[in-house]
Amino acid sequence: MTIQPLSSRPREISVTEIIEPAYERVKLVLFRPFDLTKWIVIGFCAWLAGLGESGGGASSNFGNHSYNTNNGQPAEQFRQFYHKASDYILANLGWIIPAAILGFFVLLAIWLLLLWLGSRGKFMFVHCVALDKAEVDTPWHKYAAPANSLFWFRLVLGLAGMFLTLPLLVFIAISIIRMVQQGEPDFAGVILSVGLGLVMIFLSIVFALIHKFTADFVVPIMYLRGGACVAGWREFWGLLSSHPGQFTLYILFQIVMTMAIGAIVFTVIIVTCCIAFCFLVLPFIGTLLMLPVLVFKRAYALYFLAQFGPQYDVFPSPPAPPTPASPMPFGMPPP
Repeated sequence: MTIQPLSSRPREISVTEIIEPAYERVKLVLFRPFDLTKWIVIGFCAWLAGLGESGGGASSNFGNHSYNTNNGQPAEQFRQFYHKASDYILANLGWIIPAAILGFFVLLAIWLLLLWLGSRGKFMFVHCVALDKAEVDTPWHKYAAPANSLFWFRLVLGLAGMFLTLPLLVFIAISIIRMVQQGEPDFAGVILSVGLGLVMIFLSIVFALIHKFTADFVVPIMYLRGGACVAGWREFWGLLSSHPGQFTLYILFQIVMTMAIGAIVFTVIIVTCCIAFCFLVLPFIGTLLMLPVLVFKRAYALYFLAQFGPQYDVFPSPPAPPTPASPMPFGMPPP
């Protein structure tokens, strides 16, 4: 059996060793030195990168409503509300249908705009973190082609998610409404609702993973190669299929980090008597306040990807030290 040389052995991929370089990157980008203008510019890129994000799943608070039982049972109240709502809609279809169509296209246009801007912002944010530069115009134009490819990929992914999950949500809603109208739970209806709910959870997890891998790894690959999103995913799929354990550990560690960051933010909100929450919910101000966390998470993913080889390293190599001049022989004049 031949022993593989140490230099050619695959490097061990770690999810903990890159915490320190990611933390150092935060200090380098934001605090060495602290520049308010630089902070705002990078925060603007981070804010753009977050536009068009979605949770990837649908939820319903239908079963969480509490009904006043003074005037009857919840099922009877729901039946009365259902009939009144149906009568009102049927009597006002003349303006409800045009308003619904108009609202749909307005929301669709806003979503497409946010999705397009967010695709541009993801490359701009990688540019700022990787190169330690607070620039908007340069990355906006330089990565226009890969950002447009990312936009179309995210658009198709979002539409696929809606077409797969919305019918399931409709069937669940119909099943629940039917049981409420009957006034008692139906075994088949309960089994159907639970089964479809589990399918929705599974699909939400799948689409969330695709979105996570795209933002964390496919975008940096496109940033380096300048190709289309499908080509970036094809290259990343080779890494994912050959290192499934490392990427599984990465996702699990991301969950742990998210919980830890959430606990810290929640503590700050409680200590400040919810004053911090009022600022965090503001679209751009909240991004500026959370910028160290956002830079850390972006840098963490970039350092994790760089462990798979120098061809995946987005950070510029440090300049080589100058070569010392060789000593001249005694008595010989310099050239």
